[in-house]
Amino acid sequence: MKKLLAFLAFTLLLAGCDKINTRPPSFQNTDMTGVDYARDFALTDHNGKPRTLADFKGKVVVMFFGYTQCPDVCPTTMAEMANVVKELGPAGKDVQVLFVTVDPERDTRELLAQYVPAFNPTFLGLYGDAAATAKVGKEFKVFYAKVPGSTPGSYSMDHTAGSYVFDRNGKLRLFLRHGKGAAAIVPDLRQLLS
Repeated sequence: MKKLLAFLAFTLLLAGCDKINTRPPSFQNTDMTGVDYARDFALTDHNGKPRTLADFKGKVVVMFFGYTQCPDVCPTTMAEMANVVKELGPAGKDVQVLFVTVDPERDTRELLAQYVPAFNPTFLGLYGDAAATAKVGKEFKVFYAKVPGSTPGSYSMDHTAGSYVFDRNGKLRLFLRHGKGAAAIVPDLRQLLS
């Protein structure tokens, strides 16, 4: 009888174990799982290589839209992502950060090649012409607009201040709002990396 009770208890315990592993993740950031946009892009990286989301399959991808002359949101976001990758330790090698310029007029390949890797050598800058940028912006529902400056070349760009996160299979999973800090991002990325 004791053996039967022990066997039943063990069986019930095992039956519950599969529930633990199939629970959906509990994210601190905005869960975007299942949305029907931000499916893909076709841009060129700062090394001159054409890129799509499929190129990064097997990695967790963090995609941010900004521009190199941005005075605040862009550099703080990129520095924050550099801290996130560092805090992830060895798992950070499986995170690919992509910086997509919304200012193709000024953000040349050469400028992106200097700016983006300065935050982390593995980060990639992506660019396209005005039409390609507009297409990606529309697909990702990203707002961006030129704000005139005192001279024609001194304009700024208003833009969406957040990042998209894709899982290892290229599925959109999260939206990271600007300014939440690395402490709110690292646990979510750890879940997607595991």
